[in-house]
Amino acid sequence: MIKSAELENSAYEFEAKMPLRHAVPLGLQHVFAMFVGNLTPLLIITSACGLAGGEFADLQVSLLQNAMFVAGIVTLVQLYGLGPVGGKVPIIMGTSSGFLGVFNSVAATMGGGVTAYGAMMGASILGGLFESVLGVFLKPLRKLFPPVVTGTVVLSIGLSLISVGVNSFGGGNAAKDFGSVENLLLAVFVLVVILLFKHWTNGFLSSSSILVGIIAGYLAAIVMGFVLPTTGVTADGVEFTKAWVLNWNKVAEASWFAIPKLVPVKIVFDLRAILPVMIMFIVTAVETVGDISGVMEGGMGREATDKELSGGIICDGLGSTVAACFGVLPNTSFSQNVGLVAMTKVVNRGALATGAIFLMLCGLIPKLGALISIMPQAVLGGAAVMMFSSIVVSGIQLITKEKMTPRTLTIVSVALGVGYGMGANAKILANTPQFVQLICGESGIVPAAFVAILLNCLLPRDEK
Repeated sequence: MIKSAELENSAYEFEAKMPLRHAVPLGLQHVFAMFVGNLTPLLIITSACGLAGGEFADLQVSLLQNAMFVAGIVTLVQLYGLGPVGGKVPIIMGTSSGFLGVFNSVAATMGGGVTAYGAMMGASILGGLFESVLGVFLKPLRKLFPPVVTGTVVLSIGLSLISVGVNSFGGGNAAKDFGSVENLLLAVFVLVVILLFKHWTNGFLSSSSILVGIIAGYLAAIVMGFVLPTTGVTADGVEFTKAWVLNWNKVAEASWFAIPKLVPVKIVFDLRAILPVMIMFIVTAVETVGDISGVMEGGMGREATDKELSGGIICDGLGSTVAACFGVLPNTSFSQNVGLVAMTKVVNRGALATGAIFLMLCGLIPKLGALISIMPQAVLGGAAVMMFSSIVVSGIQLITKEKMTPRTLTIVSVALGVGYGMGANAKILANTPQFVQLICGESGIVPAAFVAILLNCLLPRDEK
């Protein structure tokens, strides 16, 4: 029989044994944190390709189902490893939003439709294999990623996600009542519950504070639907449903069981898609180095090893190739969950694996996935603002792991000021070549990483 002290410690040890009754809720925290983010990129790209409704409605549902199933499989490989594939690190994998800019451009260039979407999948298959090769040869490239570089990348990831968390805090950008008092109160309620359970309870309840807060917010949204008006009217006189109202029809219409379909669209290989996507996979490899470094520093208090980084990147690449065969956008490490690990310090592999299995179940049972997908954005926002800020703190911890010198201060300052600043303000890149806008215009992560790597190579080393 496991003693309570051993049980509490097992949550903070990667390979420790944990009873299923405790592992499940800790794993569900990660599912709740990434579920909507895992599906949103697919919704955006299928819409850009004109595959969002009408005759393609069934295709979109099938792709969303596959996205959940694939994320679960790739996460298990990342956690447990399969030969050289997988870093055996506490990372949750999911559909990447980093490719949205490139894929939107491909859709516009190729005129949308199934052919354009198939070209994205073809490019992702090749790009994933290319990233895997980068992972194999990571060791000689590791000198490009000292703590000051990976820390800057992690810091940039956290900074870029804070605005995402705040948008969810207000109900989501698409909400007609964005920033309404109801949305803000719901998000604040979730945040307060998380803080109460995190710092005024011990052991299991403290570790599960994110899950408790999200469930409490879910229940609060149901109660709000009973006691508050569920519809509003825009300035133009158009009636809309408020963002915190749960769409139970979506759950009722979802089927109970369905097998994910392999190759739901015809794969197309087109250079117009392949070239920009290849570049993005290099960027993804850098982001993955940052995520793994962040989760190891924030969750386990040490630097990631060459083997962990190499296996993680290979899993990123091959996982993206497998995802494309299921018609799903590239899979990569989820920064949201890096923040969750950094905040809770829960790194138990068994707990995270239960979350991966739940994702696979969501792929097999669409009704289960629909139940989670209707969760109000404000509920997620209440948890996200704290989780994403934790990534920023992990980045700072990486940067300050070694003594700060004028050289490291210069690298961080210029990378954030010029790199992240320019990338976060896309308008400043309006007159640059299109490929620069595609790669750097979506967030400040890529240019910040590029500047940090460049300065690390060019600036003279400090005298010891």
